[in-house]
Parts: sequence; structure tokens; C-alpha cells
Amino acid sequence: MKFDTPATTNPIDQLKVVGKPIDRIDGPLKTTGTAPYAYERHDVAPNQAYGYVVGSAIPKGRVNAVHVQEAMGAPGVLAIVSTLNVPQLGLGRMNTARLFGGAEIQHYHQAVAVVVAETFEQARAAAMLVQVDYAGAPGKYDLAQEAPNASPVGGSSGEGSSAGPVDRVGNFDAAFASAVVKLDQTYTTPDETHAMMEPFATVAAWDGDKLTVWTSNQMVAWGKGDLAKTLDIPEANVRLVSPFIGGGFGGKLFVRADVALAAIGARAAKRPVKLALTRPMIANNTTHRPATIQRIRIGAQPDGAITAIAHESTSGNLPKGKPETAVAQTKLLYGGANRLTSMRLAVLDLPEGNSMRAPGEAPGLMALEIAMDEMAEKLGMDPIEFRIKNDTQVDPEKPDRPFSQRQLVQCLRQGAERFGWKNRNPKPGQVQDGRWLVGMGVAAGFRNNQLTKSAARVRLETDGKVTVETDMTDIGTGTYTIIAQTAAEMMGLPMNRVVVKLGDSDYPVSAGSGGQWGANNSTAGVFAASIKLRETVAGRLGFNSADAVFADGRVRSGNRDAALADAARDGALVAEDGIEYGDLAKKYQQSTFAGHFVEVGVDSFTGETRVRRMLAVCAAGRILNPKSARSQVIGAMTMGVGAALMEELAVDTKRGFFVNHDLAGYEVPVHADIPYQEVVFLDETDPISSPMKAKGVGELGLCGVGAAVANAVYNATGVRVRDYPLTLDKLIDQLPQVA
Repeated sequence: MKFDTPATTNPIDQLKVVGKPIDRIDGPLKTTGTAPYAYERHDVAPNQAYGYVVGSAIPKGRVNAVHVQEAMGAPGVLAIVSTLNVPQLGLGRMNTARLFGGAEIQHYHQAVAVVVAETFEQARAAAMLVQVDYAGAPGKYDLAQEAPNASPVGGSSGEGSSAGPVDRVGNFDAAFASAVVKLDQTYTTPDETHAMMEPFATVAAWDGDKLTVWTSNQMVAWGKGDLAKTLDIPEANVRLVSPFIGGGFGGKLFVRADVALAAIGARAAKRPVKLALTRPMIANNTTHRPATIQRIRIGAQPDGAITAIAHESTSGNLPKGKPETAVAQTKLLYGGANRLTSMRLAVLDLPEGNSMRAPGEAPGLMALEIAMDEMAEKLGMDPIEFRIKNDTQVDPEKPDRPFSQRQLVQCLRQGAERFGWKNRNPKPGQVQDGRWLVGMGVAAGFRNNQLTKSAARVRLETDGKVTVETDMTDIGTGTYTIIAQTAAEMMGLPMNRVVVKLGDSDYPVSAGSGGQWGANNSTAGVFAASIKLRETVAGRLGFNSADAVFADGRVRSGNRDAALADAARDGALVAEDGIEYGDLAKKYQQSTFAGHFVEVGVDSFTGETRVRRMLAVCAAGRILNPKSARSQVIGAMTMGVGAALMEELAVDTKRGFFVNHDLAGYEVPVHADIPYQEVVFLDETDPISSPMKAKGVGELGLCGVGAAVANAVYNATGVRVRDYPLTLDKLIDQLPQVA
């Protein structure tokens, strides 16, 4: 189905099932421990052996020799494959660092061997006996030190966040020089890791030259193609299965070492192999969100109108890696005639930097939205009113391109009213609750709406049930449920008459899960396939498909009526189709917006920060399931608290690795850190987006939260911290004196 004109009234608009806060249909499986995650697939291949990865002990250099004799003699060992006795693996389209093979070491914990044994314990013990001779080489591990040598580099996150090396509109330099009120500040964000609950894990089994992997992967079609390319085998010989994923946050968008080495180990041992990466290897062997150094300059008139805005960001990555696109939202979020954005990339020998939830906007808004608060204070304006003053209904760089929907002002206004913003004391450090200094902060949230092809197969079974098959994944987002809701709405059935099968590369290719594009696009694909099935059903019943009504398990056309199941009396009916988009995205800027509000308390003696309450008001098109959407947003808000207050991969700038590479050393928020969270969705449909009139929301809940926390800390204490995370050591010696 081609979607190239705005959506009109369609069956989804009935909202009998879609739009309802329905419990997740996969919930019972997850709460009873029966959801089949990758490492637990004991059922799929008999006689599984265990793999264990040996990671490089140096960050840069070469492997001279790998001594495996002692390890091969250890109990239970079946095979050992080293990086020196296999050809260098191919490089997947989505990978920067090579996953295995060859002598070159590009980063710490790059895989140098995989040990396969009868048990996990035997594989781990034997891996400790593998001896590797290295020739180390000098490397670059300090972003601050390498930033002056960084080159201008444009790039895209692949998720709707992109910018050129230098983009200019108007004359920023002249406008900034002549501005009455100016801000020029630098902000930094640290390296961060995904820290998902489920590790990278795979079970791999060969049947002749055919390979099947049961793995934890967000993008099944990407994964299948890249695994075939990595192993240099035909794509038709690979099947990838990923029905349940215990969190990914972008880290599992791409094939990583667990998949490749499980496959190599299985081939060497002539047995199915299961393999999971350890926590240290998740931090250092896979991918992370790169650190940034961001300079923001804003010039404005005394009335608050922005006349000049510039956002420049420097990040680091391996050679041929991509920059963190932290300036992208600044191209679209606020008005201003004279504009400058630029990105620079320093070559570092740290592990690969790549997508982590809301790449670009998440770290970019952490800087921009502090800068907006600082500028509002210079102007003597309320920070909400300053943002509203500079709202724009068109793309600031392309004024003839309007936003399809833009309710940022409504998000901020409604949020201010619900949060009690009028009670905020604009003078910092004035509100005290016992030993706690109390403050409020606000930030705008922004994330682009990405459109991508997505297909599904919908089958009317002989018993009248409908089965949906698509390689779409559920990473804890509620995909099973919203796809079932879509099919139920389209075919006029209750939810318990719909079966959803996901995450298998034998199914039609979907959008996959990432970049908050999954829900809107995958359900639009199901919509398209359901339209085709409705036509088939109507034809089988002898009805006119144009006026057929599907409701309550029946089909009506004029004065005729039949049970839906009657159409499949002689055999199941199958329809397959997908959504393909025209050029509406070129004519309209499609984005999502939020107002984030946070209240914090800062201990006046220790500098400890505690979040007291949070609110997100979101404008993100039609909300397909308010219950699962709320879960997405509060999870994202929690990640925002982590980014603001605690998350930071500590870099050993001499030895070139992330030191705090486990959940003991890498701090993330826990239940005690998170207070009451309120989420409000504005009543919005966007007919420009898709037949579902929906947009993404999962990453919008993160974008801006860190700055809202930082702005609240400033309002509480009067201490402006521009280097994330806002740990107590950055506050304690500057806190105001209290009685």
C-alpha cells in the first residue's frame, strides 16, 4: 500500500480497540518466566554446548600469537577458535569495528578467541587458560585532549537525526555580534552504556550450510543481512529468530560479537552453541553513547526574540565511525533567522560509539535546554515564556515546509498548569524543606518522526481467528499488544481472537524496533495487510468490499450479513502487504514534542540530589495504547534521571577502556531514585504520518529530561553545573549557606 496522501477516515478511527489502555498480551509470559528469551532457548536445538569469549587485554595493537594448548586440555572443552586461525570476518553495514578475525586490535575487549565446552563453567575456566601475546600500540582515549584535532564531519544517526559538518542560515556571526543579550557556554555529556537487563545472547545451530540463530536483536532483517555478510554466506541460508528481547535501547540494533562467535563456535564444535556476553564485554565490546563537548551561543533582543543561535558539537569514535548528532534538534526546535550548526569528530581508540536511545537529541537537548534556561535568566524572562516566544510552526531552515503537527506550546502551557509552575520561585536557592533545597526545572522535548517501510502477513483461520506474522520485534514496548489491537480493529474481532507472531526472519520484513519508529510503522504495515485481507474476505462472501463493515466477528454489506469465519470455511485466507511512503515527509516536517517538568531536592549539607516528582506532557500523534505508551515514557524519564545524575562510563585515558563496566560500578536509577511520575498525552492525530495517524513516543520521553533535572538543581541551589552527570562533588563546595 502506497501512503502518499494524508489519511482520511478509515476503520482505525472507530477506536473500539485501538486507543484503549489494554494490558499487554505478553504480560503473563513475562511475569511467569515463560517468555522465551534467547539464552533460555533450551528447546530449539538439542545437545547445546556453551561458548565463552576471550576479549583483548589491550586497546590497540596486534595479536602476535594465541596459545590454546593448555585450554584445549581442560575438562569439557570441545573447540577453541582464535582470531588468528580464521579469516577476518566481513564488516556488517551497521558495524564500525570488526567482530572477529585477523591480528589487528581496534579497541579493548575486542574478541580474540571463543572457547566452546560442555558447560558454561568449563568454557569460562578454559578461557582463563588461553594465553595471548600482544604487541601494543599508542592510542587516543581522551576526548578533551583530542577535540582540538577533530575534523568537521557531517552524519546521520539513521534515526531522523542528522546534520552537515557546517550548516548555516543567514549570517550568524554578524547577528550574534550585534545581539543585545548573548549567551556563550560549553556543556559536556559523558560516555554512557545501554545497561539493558538481558545481555547480548545467542543460540546458534547449523544444519548443513543453513544457519539458524535465536538471538536478542531489535532489527531482524538488518541482523539477518549483516550476519550473512559478516560470515560470507548467502542471506538465504540464514534464519534469525528474536521473539522476546529484554531491553536493547539501540545496542541491539546491529549484529554484535555474540551472534558471530556463537555461529563460528557451533561450526567448529559441530554442535549448537549458546553464548552470552558478560557485563564488562557489553560495555567494552559492543557499543555505547559517545561523550560530547557542546558549545551553544544564543543572541536575542530584549523582548526575548532569538536573532542568532549556534550549536557546535564534538564527539569521538573509531576511524570511519559516525559523530553523535547532538546538534540536530537545534536545527528545528526554535525560531531565529541566523543559524549555525556544526559537528566535529575526533578519532579515538575507545570501543565503538553508536546508537543509544534517542541518539543525537538525547545528549543534544541536555545542553540546549540548559542554555535556553540560562538565556531566559539573562533576559529576565520566565523560561517557559522564553521558549514559547521562540516557537515556530515551520522548519526554521526551510520556512516553506510546515510541521505536520506542532503542539509544543500546548505541552508547555498544560504542563505548567498541572505542575504548579506558578508557585516556582524564579530566584535560585530560596526554597527550603528541612535540610533540602527545593527547585523546579523545565525543558522542551523533541524527537523526529521517522517513516520506514513495514510489511505483515495476516491470515483468517478456519476457526475465525486472525493470525498476524511479521518480523517486527518487541523489546519490552508492547508491540504484541498494539499489533493485535490493529488487527482486531481492522477485522472486527475481540483481542482474544487475534494471534500475533513476531521476530522471525521467515516472516515479512517490518520496520523493526528503534528510533521510536516501530509502533507507527509496524501497525501501518498490519493495516495495509488487513485492508487486503478485508478485500479477500468480502470477495469470498460475495460482498462489495468498498462498503463492507467488519464488526463483532461478522461482515455486513447493505442488508446482507455473514460470520467472518464463513469466508474461511473452505480454507484459510492469507493476505500480505506493507506500507510504503510517498513524499509527504518532504513536504511536511514530522516531529514529536513534549514539555518535561521536574522538582528536585538537594541536600544542603551533602549535595545529594533527589528527584521529588516528574511530569511529561507529550504530543505524539494518536496514542495506540495509552497504558503501554505511558510505560514507554516513564521508562524514558527514568533514563533521563540516570543521564542527569549518575550515568557515566569512566574512561581510563592511559589504558583505553571503560573502567566501571558492570552494574556494580555503572550506576543507573533504581526504584528508590524515582518518585511519582505523571504522563499526559495531548489529544492529537497526525494524518500526514500514516493511516494510523500515530507517531513515536518512546524516545520523546527521554529527550529533554536531563536538562529539566539540571535546571531544577540550579533553581534549588543557584549552582549551575554544565558537565553531566550532576554528581554531588560538583555541587557541594558551592552550595548556599543555610541556617
